[in-house]
Amino acid sequence: MPTIQTPDQEQTIEALENHTDIKPPSMYEVVLLNDDFTPMDFVEDVLMRFFGKDDEQAQRITMQVHVQGRGVCGVYPKDLAESKALQVESYSRKHNHPLQCIAEKTSSK
Repeated sequence: MPTIQTPDQEQTIEALENHTDIKPPSMYEVVLLNDDFTPMDFVEDVLMRFFGKDDEQAQRITMQVHVQGRGVCGVYPKDLAESKALQVESYSRKHNHPLQCIAEKTSSK
């Protein structure tokens, strides 16, 4: 027995046949920037508190910030990256430190 398609089903089938692939969201790096005033132990605290880094990872990224002027804390979708950057800057100001944190679109793809 043949299947009878309604106009709605035909539109749905046509839409499914013509759909485009869904792309993953753009990813953003959350980056800490070096300054001459924020203590290194505070930077390590930020990395552990907001990015879940262990002591060794926090020390490595802190040294990268100190030596290279910047260090990547993590890679997230845009909204989450911007939220984390704002949280870090707010926490830093609350503790009277000028630590800067930014979200930058990743260069991959």
